[in-house]
Amino acid sequence: MYTLPLPRALATALALLVPLMTDAQDMPRVLVGLPRTHAAEATTADITAADLKTRLYAFADDSMEGREAGKRGGARAEEWLAREARRIGLIPAGDNGTYFQKIPLSSRKADPSSILRVGDQALAYGRDFAPVPRLGAPALGGPPFGGTFNGANVETVFGGRAGDPNTIEPAAVRGKLVVLLAPLDPNGRLRATFWQRDNLVRYAGAAAIAVIALDGPPPPFASAARDTYDDREKPGTTLTAMLISNDAAAAIFGAPAASLTVGTAGKSVSGRVGFIDTPTETPARNVVAILPGSDPALRNSYVAVGAHSDHIGFTPRALEHDSIRVFNSIVRPRGADDPPRPATEAQASLVHAVLDSMHRLLPARADSINNGADDDGSGSVLALEIAESLVKHAPRRSVLFVWHTAEEKGLYGAQYFSDHPTVPRDSIVAQINMDQMGRGEPEDAPPGGRNALVIIGAKRLSTELGTLAETVNARPQHSFALDYAFDRDGDPTQAYCRSDHYMYARYGIPVVFYSAAAWHIDYHMVSDEPQYVAYDRTARIGRYIRDVIEAVANLDHRPVVDKPRPDPNGSCKQ
Repeated sequence: MYTLPLPRALATALALLVPLMTDAQDMPRVLVGLPRTHAAEATTADITAADLKTRLYAFADDSMEGREAGKRGGARAEEWLAREARRIGLIPAGDNGTYFQKIPLSSRKADPSSILRVGDQALAYGRDFAPVPRLGAPALGGPPFGGTFNGANVETVFGGRAGDPNTIEPAAVRGKLVVLLAPLDPNGRLRATFWQRDNLVRYAGAAAIAVIALDGPPPPFASAARDTYDDREKPGTTLTAMLISNDAAAAIFGAPAASLTVGTAGKSVSGRVGFIDTPTETPARNVVAILPGSDPALRNSYVAVGAHSDHIGFTPRALEHDSIRVFNSIVRPRGADDPPRPATEAQASLVHAVLDSMHRLLPARADSINNGADDDGSGSVLALEIAESLVKHAPRRSVLFVWHTAEEKGLYGAQYFSDHPTVPRDSIVAQINMDQMGRGEPEDAPPGGRNALVIIGAKRLSTELGTLAETVNARPQHSFALDYAFDRDGDPTQAYCRSDHYMYARYGIPVVFYSAAAWHIDYHMVSDEPQYVAYDRTARIGRYIRDVIEAVANLDHRPVVDKPRPDPNGSCKQ
């Protein structure tokens, strides 16, 4: 969530370039960090840097294979969390008396046996048409594509160019296949990513939407298998969309589409166009556990504490680890959140100089595992630290710990848990979310400064909850500079919508979302490893968040919701 202006990035990198370095102690911490391995120690009831190291070096180890939801690395991480929850003394609160709640995640790929006919003419799958899969999470504003077409002699109609103000009215396409021209890119070519101009939800009543944007083989987004969330118990709006070629459009209308007027009728179409779903490599599971409250009158109500256990798995090919860190420190200071761009001549020269200095001391290392130590290994192990700290002196209310899966794929674990909670939804009085809690030292350049702690959403539903978080922070042992910069309405990062807490907030459950320094040079990179985490700072943040949880859990009433509640079935817009 941070933007480091380029001149400052260059100045930082120049300051780090120490000529003729001859000792590892001279290497700047931002590039070298702590040792790559750490000897585990027994954890304690205190929230400490030593405990966090023991847990995070294990949780973000290469053996977890990047913890991708639905993959064996993700399953290992879930099982590790369940073992830790059991060891601490938390009670299982998942499905059937276990710590696990399975979510409906499957691998979906276009069905190559799909058939589409215009009258008696058969169109070719992959050349003339291809179905459009679900792209992003609808709750976060993603277009709800992914539906299937199955019909006989379905009427067709030309609708104009997607995204233009004069496209056809929704009433005119009901029950029909509506054909649209794709938007044009700046070079006048058809833009296959047509939903960037218009996600076409108003045409939900159509039998299907066909966009003329297929010029050669289907693009990767339409042809590759992708993991898809599909909750059959709570289905939402689904659009059936497909890409078609100019030849297919001409077969439907008997003329080039560019020559048609809006509302022109074409020949009827028949066929079946859809997808094949297969199970993911392993089930994707939330890990759910409860610390029972000490007050019999309040223990059936809960403060929910969340972090996401998943990350993004492997890279398609191995990368040189230190090159990534050096390049990003100079060119992409926000990691993957900065658009890819080539280095300038001056930047490239600086990258090579710094990298040469590093490689005189450290051998090059190929790396293909996105360990996700900060994102969100740090939040996941901090939740364990908080749980272990609270066990011996439980607050009055119960504390519900949920390690959500598939956050990186679209907040799906949190969506499923909030739609199908394992405790009554109205018994959850607040949700505290932690995502990327391990950074924020000067090399990460947080805009709020070294003592900054990003806080989002705290007063969006409950003024009382937000004020309570501030009151706890005012205690001398905490005193963070709470940074609300990314909580502003209209903030372009849409940070309020981009982590698991929103799935609770949409049901009117007040939330507080904390992040130590969300975007940095290692964000969504193979270099997000445990040796770069600021453990002392993370432990200090954990002690503050534990005190916030205790303060909410010990209230004799639930935090008052005094702000408008979102539509739980709508999309989030900050």
